[in-house]
Amino acid sequence: MITSVRTLGRDFPYPENIINITALYVLLVVSVATLIRSTFGFGEALVAVPLLALCIPLRIAAPLAVLVSITIAALVLAQDWRKIHLRSAVWLVLPTLAGIPLGLLLLASGHQRLAKAGLALVIMAFAAYLLVGRAPFELKRDSRRWLLACGFCAGVLGGAYGMNGPPLVIYGSLRRWPAQQFRATLQAYFLPASILGMTGYWLTGLWVPTVSHYYLICLPVVVPAVFLGRFIHHRLPEAVFIRFVYAGLAATGALLLIQAFSGRI
Repeated sequence: MITSVRTLGRDFPYPENIINITALYVLLVVSVATLIRSTFGFGEALVAVPLLALCIPLRIAAPLAVLVSITIAALVLAQDWRKIHLRSAVWLVLPTLAGIPLGLLLLASGHQRLAKAGLALVIMAFAAYLLVGRAPFELKRDSRRWLLACGFCAGVLGGAYGMNGPPLVIYGSLRRWPAQQFRATLQAYFLPASILGMTGYWLTGLWVPTVSHYYLICLPVVVPAVFLGRFIHHRLPEAVFIRFVYAGLAATGALLLIQAFSGRI
Protein backbone atom coordinates (compact mmCIF):
# COMPACT_ATOMS: atom_id res chain seq x y z
CA MET A 1 0.00 0.00 0.00
CA ILE A 2 1.36 3.42 -0.92
CA THR A 3 0.64 6.59 0.99
CA SER A 4 2.27 10.00 1.13
CA VAL A 5 4.03 12.01 3.79
CA ARG A 6 4.40 15.74 3.72
CA THR A 7 8.06 16.53 4.23
CA LEU A 8 9.62 19.98 3.99
CA GLY A 9 6.60 21.31 2.15
CA ARG A 10 6.37 18.55 -0.48
CA ASP A 11 4.48 15.30 -0.77
CA PHE A 12 6.51 12.14 -1.25
CA PRO A 13 5.08 8.65 -1.76
CA TYR A 14 6.31 6.06 0.77
CA PRO A 15 5.29 2.47 1.40
CA GLU A 16 3.17 2.47 4.56
CA ASN A 17 5.37 -0.13 6.28
CA ILE A 18 8.42 2.17 5.88
CA ILE A 19 6.49 5.02 7.51
CA ASN A 20 5.56 2.77 10.43
CA ILE A 21 9.14 1.58 10.90
CA THR A 22 10.41 5.17 10.79
CA ALA A 23 7.83 6.27 13.36
CA LEU A 24 8.75 3.41 15.69
CA TYR A 25 12.44 4.26 15.34
CA VAL A 26 11.76 7.94 16.13
CA LEU A 27 9.71 6.92 19.19
CA LEU A 28 12.52 4.69 20.45
CA VAL A 29 15.22 7.34 20.02
CA VAL A 30 13.11 10.09 21.60
CA SER A 31 12.14 7.92 24.57
CA VAL A 32 15.78 6.98 25.31
CA ALA A 33 16.95 10.60 24.87
CA THR A 34 14.15 11.83 27.16
CA LEU A 35 15.06 9.27 29.83
CA ILE A 36 18.71 10.38 29.77
CA ARG A 37 17.80 14.07 29.96
CA SER A 38 15.24 13.57 32.74
CA THR A 39 17.65 11.45 34.80
CA PHE A 40 20.79 13.55 34.50
CA GLY A 41 19.53 16.96 33.39
CA PHE A 42 21.40 16.98 30.06
CA GLY A 43 22.87 14.59 27.50
CA GLU A 44 19.97 14.02 25.11
CA ALA A 45 21.99 15.74 22.36
CA LEU A 46 24.26 12.68 22.36
CA VAL A 47 21.30 10.51 21.37
CA ALA A 48 18.51 12.50 19.77
CA VAL A 49 19.79 14.46 16.77
CA PRO A 50 22.60 12.12 15.56
CA LEU A 51 20.36 9.04 15.69
CA LEU A 52 17.23 10.74 14.39
CA ALA A 53 19.21 12.08 11.44
CA LEU A 54 19.86 8.48 10.35
CA CYS A 55 16.22 8.02 9.34
CA ILE A 56 14.69 11.49 8.97
CA PRO A 57 16.16 14.68 7.46
CA LEU A 58 18.33 16.76 9.77
CA ARG A 59 16.05 19.74 9.03
CA ILE A 60 13.29 17.72 10.73
CA ALA A 61 15.38 16.05 13.44
CA ALA A 62 16.89 19.26 14.89
CA PRO A 63 13.64 21.20 15.50
CA LEU A 64 11.94 18.01 16.70
CA ALA A 65 14.67 17.57 19.33
CA VAL A 66 14.23 21.19 20.44
CA LEU A 67 10.45 20.79 20.80
CA VAL A 68 11.00 17.68 22.90
CA SER A 69 13.58 19.59 24.96
CA ILE A 70 11.00 22.29 25.75
CA THR A 71 8.53 19.65 26.91
CA ILE A 72 11.06 17.87 29.12
CA ALA A 73 12.23 21.10 30.74
CA ALA A 74 8.66 22.26 31.40
CA LEU A 75 7.66 18.94 32.99
CA VAL A 76 10.78 18.77 35.17
CA LEU A 77 10.38 22.37 36.33
CA ALA A 78 6.71 21.78 37.15
CA GLN A 79 7.83 19.01 39.52
CA ASP A 80 11.06 20.40 40.98
CA TRP A 81 10.92 24.19 40.64
CA ARG A 82 11.85 24.61 44.31
CA LYS A 83 15.28 23.10 43.61
CA ILE A 84 16.26 25.72 41.00
CA HIS A 85 19.18 28.02 41.66
CA LEU A 86 17.35 30.84 39.86
CA ARG A 87 20.11 33.44 39.99
CA SER A 88 22.57 31.08 38.31
CA ALA A 89 20.04 30.08 35.64
CA VAL A 90 19.28 33.70 34.73
CA TRP A 91 22.94 34.68 34.50
CA LEU A 92 23.67 31.66 32.33
CA VAL A 93 20.82 32.42 29.91
CA LEU A 94 21.68 36.09 29.33
CA PRO A 95 25.20 35.61 27.86
CA THR A 96 23.88 32.67 25.84
CA LEU A 97 21.97 35.21 23.75
CA ALA A 98 25.28 36.80 22.77
CA GLY A 99 26.97 33.46 22.13
CA ILE A 100 24.35 32.00 19.77
CA PRO A 101 25.10 34.39 16.83
CA LEU A 102 28.82 33.61 17.13
CA GLY A 103 27.98 29.91 17.09
CA LEU A 104 25.93 30.36 13.93
CA LEU A 105 28.84 32.21 12.31
CA LEU A 106 31.17 29.40 13.35
CA LEU A 107 28.75 26.90 11.80
CA ALA A 108 29.07 28.71 8.46
CA SER A 109 32.82 29.32 8.66
CA GLY A 110 35.60 27.40 6.96
CA HIS A 111 37.33 26.77 10.30
CA GLN A 112 34.49 24.80 11.86
CA ARG A 113 36.27 21.43 11.90
CA LEU A 114 39.36 22.80 13.66
CA ALA A 115 37.24 24.74 16.16
CA LYS A 116 35.10 21.67 16.87
CA ALA A 117 38.17 19.52 17.47
CA GLY A 118 39.66 22.12 19.82
CA LEU A 119 36.46 22.41 21.84
CA ALA A 120 36.14 18.63 21.98
CA LEU A 121 39.66 18.24 23.38
CA VAL A 122 39.06 20.88 26.06
CA ILE A 123 35.79 19.22 27.13
CA MET A 124 37.33 15.74 27.18
CA ALA A 125 40.37 16.93 29.12
CA PHE A 126 38.21 18.53 31.79
CA ALA A 127 35.97 15.44 32.01
CA ALA A 128 39.00 13.14 32.32
CA TYR A 129 40.40 15.38 35.06
CA LEU A 130 37.12 15.00 36.97
CA LEU A 131 36.78 11.26 36.35
CA VAL A 132 40.21 10.41 37.78
CA GLY A 133 39.12 11.99 41.04
CA ARG A 134 40.85 15.35 40.83
CA ALA A 135 38.17 17.78 42.00
CA PRO A 136 38.65 21.27 40.52
CA PHE A 137 38.64 24.31 42.73
CA GLU A 138 35.25 25.09 44.22
CA LEU A 139 33.22 28.23 43.67
CA LYS A 140 31.77 28.91 47.11
CA ARG A 141 29.27 31.38 45.62
CA ASP A 142 28.15 32.49 42.18
CA SER A 143 30.92 34.11 40.16
CA ARG A 144 29.73 36.67 37.64
CA ARG A 145 32.79 36.05 35.45
CA TRP A 146 32.30 32.29 35.43
CA LEU A 147 28.57 32.64 34.78
CA LEU A 148 29.14 34.96 31.84
CA ALA A 149 31.94 32.79 30.40
CA CYS A 150 30.03 29.50 30.74
CA GLY A 151 26.77 31.01 29.49
CA PHE A 152 28.50 32.57 26.49
CA CYS A 153 30.29 29.30 25.63
CA ALA A 154 26.98 27.43 25.99
CA GLY A 155 25.47 29.82 23.46
CA VAL A 156 28.35 29.28 21.02
CA LEU A 157 28.12 25.49 21.34
CA GLY A 158 24.34 25.61 21.07
CA GLY A 159 24.34 27.86 18.02
CA ALA A 160 27.01 25.86 16.22
CA TYR A 161 26.36 22.26 17.26
CA GLY A 162 23.16 22.16 19.34
CA MET A 163 25.13 21.13 22.45
CA ASN A 164 24.67 23.76 25.15
CA GLY A 165 25.31 21.32 27.98
CA PRO A 166 29.10 21.06 28.56
CA PRO A 167 29.74 24.61 29.88
CA LEU A 168 26.68 24.29 32.15
CA VAL A 169 27.98 20.99 33.54
CA ILE A 170 31.38 22.59 34.14
CA TYR A 171 29.83 25.48 36.07
CA GLY A 172 27.60 23.15 38.11
CA SER A 173 30.67 21.04 38.94
CA LEU A 174 32.61 24.09 40.12
CA ARG A 175 29.66 25.15 42.29
CA ARG A 176 29.24 21.61 43.70
CA TRP A 177 25.49 21.70 43.16
CA PRO A 178 23.65 18.74 44.73
CA ALA A 179 22.17 16.33 42.18
CA GLN A 180 18.58 17.61 42.41
CA GLN A 181 19.64 21.26 42.20
CA PHE A 182 21.94 20.43 39.29
CA ARG A 183 19.12 18.76 37.34
CA ALA A 184 16.51 21.44 38.07
CA THR A 185 18.78 24.43 37.41
CA LEU A 186 19.84 23.05 34.04
CA GLN A 187 16.17 22.76 33.05
CA ALA A 188 15.60 26.38 34.09
CA TYR A 189 18.32 27.22 31.56
CA PHE A 190 17.18 24.85 28.82
CA LEU A 191 13.54 25.97 28.82
CA PRO A 192 14.10 29.60 27.67
CA ALA A 193 17.10 28.61 25.54
CA SER A 194 15.05 25.96 23.72
CA ILE A 195 12.11 28.33 23.26
CA LEU A 196 14.49 30.83 21.66
CA GLY A 197 15.88 28.09 19.44
CA MET A 198 12.40 27.00 18.37
CA THR A 199 11.53 30.62 17.63
CA GLY A 200 14.52 30.75 15.32
CA TYR A 201 13.37 27.62 13.51
CA TRP A 202 9.90 29.14 13.10
CA LEU A 203 11.26 32.44 11.76
CA THR A 204 13.46 30.62 9.24
CA GLY A 205 10.63 28.36 8.08
CA LEU A 206 12.07 25.14 9.50
CA TRP A 207 9.14 24.43 11.82
CA VAL A 208 7.14 22.55 9.22
CA PRO A 209 4.06 20.30 9.65
CA THR A 210 6.21 17.15 9.64
CA VAL A 211 8.03 18.37 12.77
CA SER A 212 4.70 18.88 14.56
CA HIS A 213 3.49 15.47 13.36
CA TYR A 214 6.48 13.62 14.82
CA TYR A 215 6.30 15.68 18.02
CA LEU A 216 2.66 14.77 18.60
CA ILE A 217 3.25 11.05 18.08
CA CYS A 218 6.23 11.25 20.48
CA LEU A 219 4.31 12.87 23.36
CA PRO A 220 2.90 9.54 24.65
CA VAL A 221 6.46 8.28 25.24
CA VAL A 222 8.02 11.59 26.34
CA VAL A 223 5.75 12.16 29.35
CA PRO A 224 6.22 8.72 31.03
CA ALA A 225 9.97 8.83 30.24
CA VAL A 226 10.25 12.14 32.14
CA PHE A 227 8.60 10.63 35.21
CA LEU A 228 10.69 7.45 34.95
CA GLY A 229 13.84 9.56 34.71
CA ARG A 230 12.83 11.47 37.85
CA PHE A 231 12.24 8.16 39.65
CA ILE A 232 15.73 6.92 38.69
CA HIS A 233 17.30 10.30 39.51
CA HIS A 234 15.96 10.32 43.08
CA ARG A 235 17.34 6.83 43.69
CA LEU A 236 20.85 7.39 42.37
CA PRO A 237 23.46 7.93 45.09
CA GLU A 238 25.02 11.39 44.82
CA ALA A 239 28.48 10.01 44.00
CA VAL A 240 27.11 7.73 41.26
CA PHE A 241 25.11 10.59 39.76
CA ILE A 242 28.20 12.81 39.59
CA ARG A 243 30.26 10.06 37.92
CA PHE A 244 27.56 9.60 35.28
CA VAL A 245 27.49 13.37 34.68
CA TYR A 246 31.25 13.44 34.15
CA ALA A 247 31.06 10.42 31.84
CA GLY A 248 28.33 12.17 29.84
CA LEU A 249 30.55 15.23 29.54
CA ALA A 250 33.39 13.05 28.21
CA ALA A 251 31.00 11.37 25.74
CA THR A 252 29.86 14.78 24.48
CA GLY A 253 33.46 15.78 23.82
CA ALA A 254 34.13 12.47 22.08
CA LEU A 255 31.11 12.95 19.81
CA LEU A 256 32.31 16.43 18.84
CA LEU A 257 35.76 15.03 18.08
CA ILE A 258 34.33 12.23 15.91
CA GLN A 259 32.20 14.76 14.03
CA ALA A 260 35.26 16.98 13.51
CA PHE A 261 37.29 14.22 11.88
CA SER A 262 34.36 12.72 9.95
CA GLY A 263 33.32 16.12 8.62
CA ARG A 264 29.74 15.70 9.86
CA ILE A 265 28.02 18.68 11.48
